[in-house]
Amino acid sequence: MLTDLTIKDVVIIDHLGIPFDRGFVALTGETGAGKSIILDSLGLALGQRSEARLVRQQADQASVTASFDNLSDKVEKQLKDIFAENDLAFDAPLLLRRVLFKDGKSKAFINDQPVSVSFLKTIGDCLVEIHGQFETQKLLDPKTHLRLLDDVAGVQKEVIAVHGAWQAWRGAIKIRDELNAILAAAARDREFWADTVKELRDLNMQPNEEEELVAQRSLMMHAEKILESLAEASQAIGTDRKGARDSIHSALRSLERTQDKMPEGFGVVLDRLSQAIIELDEAMDGIERTADQLQFDRNAQSDTDERLFALRAAARKYGVAVVDLPQYLTDTEEKLTLVNDQTHAKENAEKKVVETRLAYVAAAQTLTAKRVASSDKLAAAVMAELKPLKLEKATFAVAVDQKPEENWGPDGADSVVFLISTNPGTPPGPLNKIASGGEMARFMLALKVVTQISGAVPTIVFDEIDTGVGGAVAEAIGLRLKRLGESAQVFSVTHSPQVAAKGHQHLKITKEIAKNMTRTVVTPLDDTQRLEEIARMLSGEKITVEARAAANNLLDTKPVKVQANTKAKLKKRA
Repeated sequence: MLTDLTIKDVVIIDHLGIPFDRGFVALTGETGAGKSIILDSLGLALGQRSEARLVRQQADQASVTASFDNLSDKVEKQLKDIFAENDLAFDAPLLLRRVLFKDGKSKAFINDQPVSVSFLKTIGDCLVEIHGQFETQKLLDPKTHLRLLDDVAGVQKEVIAVHGAWQAWRGAIKIRDELNAILAAAARDREFWADTVKELRDLNMQPNEEEELVAQRSLMMHAEKILESLAEASQAIGTDRKGARDSIHSALRSLERTQDKMPEGFGVVLDRLSQAIIELDEAMDGIERTADQLQFDRNAQSDTDERLFALRAAARKYGVAVVDLPQYLTDTEEKLTLVNDQTHAKENAEKKVVETRLAYVAAAQTLTAKRVASSDKLAAAVMAELKPLKLEKATFAVAVDQKPEENWGPDGADSVVFLISTNPGTPPGPLNKIASGGEMARFMLALKVVTQISGAVPTIVFDEIDTGVGGAVAEAIGLRLKRLGESAQVFSVTHSPQVAAKGHQHLKITKEIAKNMTRTVVTPLDDTQRLEEIARMLSGEKITVEARAAANNLLDTKPVKVQANTKAKLKKRA
């Protein structure tokens, strides 16, 4: 519910803080006192369109803050989902704030977090509905009629089932269409793919083959120089008298002849010379083996070059790296297999579409049946509200029609439209096209009283819904606003004493002038003050004894007293 509204520098309001109670809140006052300004200010905080004219003449900017708390679980969940979708943290209470500048630009905030005006409006629409005499908004929008009927019918489980069936059907169609597109392209490319598979299979590329060929080719290109260095090394190590091995061997033999005369520990030197001869022998064997490996066939380098060229040519042809050719072959084989088996694949995909469509149709038909059954109950409930509102000659109906298949959707196959006829003998038509301004407001109220059981929006504002009516009709409107206030917070700007008398809370809006400055004041009325205000509304400026008596009769049910802290807050803020 809306707990507080703080307005700064809007038109003739310099600074005004208004705390609100639950139930039906009546706002009364003379024309021009500022009632419409308060509603415009609330609209600013809810993200509605702004106008530079709303900034008070002496100020550089205007601001409005609306505080909401004690939200229902349903509304809170809806808000949490919206906040999560926009990567924002949800925290109650909610403070919606709008700052408006003289150039018409504005900034929006929720709990002091900067947000877009469109996001502010999205959140505001979840919290408050504002209905004026010529302003239909949600209830008169045919797009909302289906959801209103579903709320009254209590078909949430059926709606979820239809939504799931719709998603499954759409998913099956997407898979089928994607498969058909692939198969259509595959059919055109079948010959190319078959040639590709044959070519790559014949190529028979081995793992790491390119890397090995590059290394082998490099070795072949440098084989002559390598062999020369191997020959020089072999000659230097060789076994003839000029070689290192023979020289070390001679040194070893010479030392062995006097080994017994050498100092203690000299045997280590002899061991190292023996090991050196062994190492040289092994090195010589390695040189000889390497030299044997480099005795290539004359055609070997040509064969290596041709193989490497063939691999790289295939990679360029198919636009992949050489190392990816085996995977490209596998992918192409799969495509070729798919196109060769396309009849079976298409049959399975089409079968899935048919199955999911039938499941959707079955779920949608179940939902339609419950909607049709509830439509008569909703129409009867609204009709029962129309007679006391002086619309006894009007008829109201809920039309549930099936859409053409191309217009089916996640909410089912139905279109729901509220139809009315205000004059006997005239055919019914859409609610937002048939009713006049006054009739529309009363139809709106009747619909709200009947449908508010869902608790979709916690706060509802009616701006002069009683215009043009009086007496018993005005009292009927007041009673319905009061009843509506039992399940929602309801505000009504009214000039009707019969309506104002039914409020749980009564706020009087006045205009005062001091030091050539005009300002709006909001005063919560206690029982005595309320009696005087109702009497004023009945008789005019001069309040008579008869008017007080009539006011007392209207207030026969003692209204809920304004909370002491609410009145104190108002006085402090004013």
